[in-house]
Amino acid sequence: MKVAVVILNYNGVRHLETYLRSVIKYSGDADIWVADNASTDNSMSFLATLPNVNTLSLEDNHGYAGGYNRALAQIKADVYVLLNSDVEVSENWLLKLTQPFDFDHKVVACQPKVLSYLEKRQFEYAGAAGGFLDKFGYPFCRGRLFDTCELDQGQYNSGSEIFWASGACLAVRSKEFLDFGGFDERFFAHMEEIDLCWRFKSAGYSIKYIPESVVYHLGGGTLKKSNPRKTFLNYRNGLALLFKNLPFSRLFTVLPVRLILDGVSGIKLLIDGKPLDFVAVLKAHFSFYGMIPYLLKQSKGFERSANGLSNYSVVWQYFVKNVKSFKDLPNA
Repeated sequence: MKVAVVILNYNGVRHLETYLRSVIKYSGDADIWVADNASTDNSMSFLATLPNVNTLSLEDNHGYAGGYNRALAQIKADVYVLLNSDVEVSENWLLKLTQPFDFDHKVVACQPKVLSYLEKRQFEYAGAAGGFLDKFGYPFCRGRLFDTCELDQGQYNSGSEIFWASGACLAVRSKEFLDFGGFDERFFAHMEEIDLCWRFKSAGYSIKYIPESVVYHLGGGTLKKSNPRKTFLNYRNGLALLFKNLPFSRLFTVLPVRLILDGVSGIKLLIDGKPLDFVAVLKAHFSFYGMIPYLLKQSKGFERSANGLSNYSVVWQYFVKNVKSFKDLPNA
């Protein structure tokens, strides 16, 4: 198979200087691309010094979703590997990550083991050992529940079926990516990969976690955790994700509970002295209401399915029952 490793960059020259050389060293015969999302730093001049890296420039910053959609439409490959600019890869990472595509045509996407670049023995927030959704649409991972990241002690060294693969390092078949319309650009950034994976799962495809492939992610490279813009996108896109993909028979019982839980979370942000994040939650809800006609239009032609969603609330398990490890969750 022809594999293209594609890094979307926005004012990330410091990340490219730090991490890109590991990608060049360990990616074998794959084509390496950096798609620049209209950076204003000296990213492009730095990339000009690297003869083994292909580049393309986008005229505006289209976010993660729109940037990748436009870049991948111009790149020919059987498999795309979408890689964040702040990821260090390891030997054989790409070979192991793409092997499942050779053996099972139902496998449409894969992710590696994602560890922290700063704490190499700890799982990293964005993906850890594979992603899942609880009954109310809250994402969590093997190795990461909310802000609690586990140490990697080999507990997730077996490959497994997952619900969503991390956008920090996502291998996906190009045909299916394009056939499914790629990422939903209204998401801009955050949860667009979960939306795409949910559409894949509803259509009967398989998504895999590959522990033999290991990468190290810095995290927070573009938007910091305390950024109200990130808060807005997470809350709005979380609601949009449910409305777009959950069967209507479940949506109208799940969505009201999710709205209440989001409201409680927003109040906690206010109590914790984060008024701008509280306002971001309010704005996210009103923005979601405005998106509903668009979401209805976008979901036409795609199956809606709840298959693969967890049958419990990870919010209840984590905040009430004090479960801090994936292996202690029901049916883990």
